Amino acid sequence: MAQTECIARLGGWEGYELESSMEERRGGTLWCVIRLKPVAGLARRCGGCGQLSRAIHDTELRRVRDLPLFEVPVELVVPRLRLACERCGPKLERLGWLEPYARVTSRLAASVARLCKLMSIAHVAQFYGLAWTTVKLIDHRHLERELGPVDLADVRIIAMDEFAIQKGHRYATVVVEPLRKRVLWVGRGRGRADVRAFSELLGPQGCAHLQAVAMDMNTAYELEVRLHCPQAQIVFDLFHVVAKYGREVIDRVRVDEANRLREDRPARRLVKGSRWLLLRNRENVTAQHDQVRLKELLAANRALFTVYVLKDDLKALWDYRHIGYAERFWRQWYRRAMRSGIAPLKTFAQRLKPYLPGILAHCRWPLGTNIVEGINNTIKVIKRMAYGYRDDAYFFLRIRAAFPGIR
Repeated sequence: MAQTECIARLGGWEGYELESSMEERRGGTLWCVIRLKPVAGLARRCGGCGQLSRAIHDTELRRVRDLPLFEVPVELVVPRLRLACERCGPKLERLGWLEPYARVTSRLAASVARLCKLMSIAHVAQFYGLAWTTVKLIDHRHLERELGPVDLADVRIIAMDEFAIQKGHRYATVVVEPLRKRVLWVGRGRGRADVRAFSELLGPQGCAHLQAVAMDMNTAYELEVRLHCPQAQIVFDLFHVVAKYGREVIDRVRVDEANRLREDRPARRLVKGSRWLLLRNRENVTAQHDQVRLKELLAANRALFTVYVLKDDLKALWDYRHIGYAERFWRQWYRRAMRSGIAPLKTFAQRLKPYLPGILAHCRWPLGTNIVEGINNTIKVIKRMAYGYRDDAYFFLRIRAAFPGIR
């Protein structure tokens, strides 16, 4: 089979046929340059109204990249026709295999978008020999078409959390529908003004239909939800409460005890080096030597034993499904905390008390931000794979694409 006949069969350029092909060497790379010509006498579709027309206004040669042929880069030389449309005036011909003003064919763009799901833009650009900006634009447009506007019609339950977007305490907020595991919205910032954009996107009717919102104890989130969705129950997440307990109680008591034991160096060394041992869940302390260390530490230090036991008891509050029983358990826990005589523990209990309604709401709505934490971990992977993003809109589209939801 002749070379030109083989290339013609591999073509798929509807409305055009092979005129000639040649090889060119550019900077040590062999290129296949294919010249196409319009099929004579064919009625062509206007790029504006879609009406068929045979009148040609003018022609302009355009060089377009296509998929590689046997690993050889392919460049098409295409005469782009402007039709003299009776309805629209001069308009580019509409082609299924080439978008208006595009410099790559639709099939190459589709291949680039598929690779962008697995590789960084820089690697895809290097693989195809395209500019970084070209690959990013192709993938951005593909994601916009694929995802479309987010459907908020049947949203009843959401979870919201923050994640670090850049160094220097710069954050973004992600809103998730936990039941279907899909990202509804991502926006830069974590203040009231920043998250208000989601309430505006949801609209008055959508806000009125919202039933429960899982979050950490972020005051800005809470105030915005109460303002726009007063009927929705706020559910505070176990993970963030326990993490806060670890920072404000266990860490503080451990440091105070280490300072108190300054003269007893072996005991001080044991207390000072036990931070992660105390913060870990008891069931996660599996190594034999860690179990022995923990047992010795708790047996030797009353204050650490007290705050450690009350941490486990506090976590049990999220296991209740009856609000009355949960409230009674809370009162018992609160009394024990206040009677302990441990200042950081008493302060934490007093500060936690106003958040009790959101904690007890977990009985009716057993929600948490664990799905959001998992999404945040995936976001870190997406950032690392791309070595960071300079475009928020594109970055947030990539996050939505990673979690389209379960239908």
